[in-house]
Amino acid sequence: MQAFLDIFDIYLLEAVINGILLGGVLALLALGLNLIFGVIDVTWICYAELVMIGMYAMYFMVQYYGVSYFVAAPFTILLVALLGAALHYLVIAPLLTAPPINQLLATGGVLFVLQSFATVAFGIDFRNLGIRLPVLAFGDMNFSYARLLSFLAALVGMVAVYLFMTRTFTGTAIRAISQDRQIMALMGVDTKKLYLITSALGGALAGLAACLLVLQYDVHPFVGLSFGPITFLICVLGGLGNFIGGFIAAFVFAEIISLGGLFSDLEWGYVLAFAFFIVMMFIRPAGLLARRR
Repeated sequence: MQAFLDIFDIYLLEAVINGILLGGVLALLALGLNLIFGVIDVTWICYAELVMIGMYAMYFMVQYYGVSYFVAAPFTILLVALLGAALHYLVIAPLLTAPPINQLLATGGVLFVLQSFATVAFGIDFRNLGIRLPVLAFGDMNFSYARLLSFLAALVGMVAVYLFMTRTFTGTAIRAISQDRQIMALMGVDTKKLYLITSALGGALAGLAACLLVLQYDVHPFVGLSFGPITFLICVLGGLGNFIGGFIAAFVFAEIISLGGLFSDLEWGYVLAFAFFIVMMFIRPAGLLARRR
């Protein structure tokens, strides 16, 4: 009996650590979505599809053109950043004064356009980057190097964004406009330029997430469904536009998914996470740490 309990404790610890590693990547995704909402006040329903495009870019550069993963990653981040800026310029900017439902429908339309484009251009085949990373064995526990590296890279990315937002003039202006966009406009700040920079930064975070997720997921037109809905729920649970709330909610969701997978299977982990979200919406409908307006 004691031996069983010892093994169970090891498995439990392994699940908790895997939840932390998963939480880092989910927090990175939530950061990009929260950044855009916090500044522009528009939720990109199609955010996960930007990640999907970035994953395809990584796949073709590495597999078809033989580019090194570490060389392809910066190009992918730049590509998705430009895609984010183009999305704002072509779709979001004309709808900034439109009702929120119109904005949601527009970004939802972009979601289906990107999925359809990927389906027509690349087919529905599952494609793999082909990079096989070893498994890190620590005692009786095993951890994926891909997930560990993704966690570390996501952490570096989040720290870089924090430094940009707190140590640069542009970052300070972005934080100021997220708190009171009307006053900033009256002070002569070019809000259109800041909105474009924010969209590009949000796209860059999606590109970084694509570089990390392509090590763990096969690439196909609907891969965004694997993490898009959970990212949106994380942002809502943390309070849309609240960076700290989204960070906390990402790790809460990740632990529920990981522990659910320990006691049953991964699908049940997601079921428990969605059930937890529904319950919390009754308790805290505005989110764990709703942004004050």
